[in-house]
Amino acid sequence: MKRLQDKVAIITGAVNGIGYEAAKTFAREGARVVLADFDQESGETSQAQLAGMGYNTMFCQVDVSSRESVDQMTRNVLDNFGQIDILINNAGITRDAMLRKMTAEQFQQVINVNLTGVFNCTQSVIEQMIAQGKGKIVNTSSVTGVYGNIGQTNYAAAKAGVIGMTKTWAKELGRKGINVNAVVPGFTETNMVANMPAEIIEKMKAQVPLGRLGKPADIANAYLFLSSDESDYISGHVLHVDGAIIM
Repeated sequence: MKRLQDKVAIITGAVNGIGYEAAKTFAREGARVVLADFDQESGETSQAQLAGMGYNTMFCQVDVSSRESVDQMTRNVLDNFGQIDILINNAGITRDAMLRKMTAEQFQQVINVNLTGVFNCTQSVIEQMIAQGKGKIVNTSSVTGVYGNIGQTNYAAAKAGVIGMTKTWAKELGRKGINVNAVVPGFTETNMVANMPAEIIEKMKAQVPLGRLGKPADIANAYLFLSSDESDYISGHVLHVDGAIIM
């Protein structure tokens, strides 16, 4: 029996990087996967790739910062699959700038997607999870949300807020059969990191006791565990997947 057999999982920010790796991992473990992303062209391409592998997936174009868009996504998923068992709040953006130069627009854009988007998606699906009597919600924070990072006031604030919401929701929703946890990725080999200068990447590696950057699969496997029945007695936990950069 596969670990997510017949479960329906929504993964936001699912068309590349960690999100796409998670979509493949979940589909391989038997889930029906909803790739939810703002980028329609890439989303359709990613969904077609997974369908070509024989996986049961669908793409939903969504702006997580818009409650109307999120609620439409939820309706589409229920119309197609009839249930929602797992929500992975993986979508996120960066708009980096030093505090003295960060614009109000840059600050708000990141808050709208990385914090309000997590609220919108979670609130939109919980009534269905409550009706089913069980659900798994995994929120994506960041090491930046734990210890801060120069030039990322907006990102750090949003990711710290995600941890606070995770712990609050675990307390509120536990009696309804819903587990809520957070994953804290460290420096991970995404497209954004790949475009950095080589000397910066080497400096990042040097900060990690395990001596390497994380791979998208490292994060996807953490999502998988926290979404499976194996984690049924884990809620309100903040799981660091960071190579021991924070101890």
